[in-house]
Amino acid sequence: MSDTPTPLAGIKVLDLSRVLAGPWCGQLLADMGAEVIKIERPGLGDDTRQWGPPWLGERSGEGLGDGLADSFESAYYLCANRGKRSVTVDMAKPEGQALIKTLARGADVLLENFKVGGLAKYGLDFESLKAINPGLVYCSITGFGQHSPYAHRAGYDFMIQAMGGLMSLTGQPDSAPGGGPVKVGVAITDLFTGLYASNAILAALYARRDSGQGCHVDLSLMDVQVGVLANQASNYLTSGQIPTRLGNAHPNIVPYQAFATRDGHLIVAVGNDTQFQRFCQVIGEPVLCEDARFATNGARVANRAQLVPRLEAALAQRSLDEWLAAFEAVGVPCGPINTLDRVFDDAHVKARTLKQTLPHPRAGSVDLVACPIRIDGHQVTAGTAPPLLGEHTDGVLEEIGITPEQRQALREAGII
Repeated sequence: MSDTPTPLAGIKVLDLSRVLAGPWCGQLLADMGAEVIKIERPGLGDDTRQWGPPWLGERSGEGLGDGLADSFESAYYLCANRGKRSVTVDMAKPEGQALIKTLARGADVLLENFKVGGLAKYGLDFESLKAINPGLVYCSITGFGQHSPYAHRAGYDFMIQAMGGLMSLTGQPDSAPGGGPVKVGVAITDLFTGLYASNAILAALYARRDSGQGCHVDLSLMDVQVGVLANQASNYLTSGQIPTRLGNAHPNIVPYQAFATRDGHLIVAVGNDTQFQRFCQVIGEPVLCEDARFATNGARVANRAQLVPRLEAALAQRSLDEWLAAFEAVGVPCGPINTLDRVFDDAHVKARTLKQTLPHPRAGSVDLVACPIRIDGHQVTAGTAPPLLGEHTDGVLEEIGITPEQRQALREAGII
């Protein structure tokens, strides 16, 4: 493989999605080498272009910082659109619909997150485009899927975290200070949906090699949120007991939580009884692992109320760095709770080049989080920055035979 793996080279993706779940999927496909053409509204573009501050260029004072489409992009938009080409088309007009159909005729994948049935009035729904491109893999991302009693509802990550049960599991117990449900600090349902969508698209492309036929991939935020409840859902389905919020504690493993040290907080992730024995030796409490109430993980879970206060008292006696060194020396999993400045200054993050700097046509350069996938030791990540609004309109339309004169007429009519 070359230094820049491109396993999806030759795959063309038409990305009609906006905000996060769909764009996240499209960005991953771009990272893996697909050509991703992002279709945006003239003059406005993806909603997230205006979701600031912060704005690109804000640190140096170069950005306009007004949120207008002709200013530098918001940081939010930048997180999900690396490696794409931006084409502005008004799909509400017949001429715009015709352009998108021409692009779809030569595409391998179409990605959209309109409301159920929302693209049918433009002739851009799956059945309409399948008629002109039978091999098209058409991926729809909605709040509740194509067939649901809630299919007509819009879906937003925060709302789905609540409805899908995640917020009932996240936060301190009601009885604790600051107790109550909270959302995860990033839009995790959107991100998981984007990842599931990319997996489904790759599977559909693989199947198409033999059948020659595309398909309609139906992704629902709600389905994904329920699907990633993982062990918590299994705990409920197995026992009939409704899981509750435990703060940073784990429902199935003890000790597996945050502890206060003398000068900061330490995450301890003891995954088995042997690790617990080493843990007890380090904190000076070897008697704990000999106590039948705590000798096995099952016993520790049953008796966490008696065990955890003793661990809290012991861990409060030394500094965070002292504990980190001591536990690492004996193979007890642990780590600090880092703020993002410490994350990007971390030796691992630097060694794995998880921050990438890409050229940007207006800002000069932009810092982004790189794709975490590596193939044969090489990072799989797109080499171009998130595009300016309409940056590639002329180039892409020229590729499908739209002449400069035709483009000028389309521009004057507000179609592009």
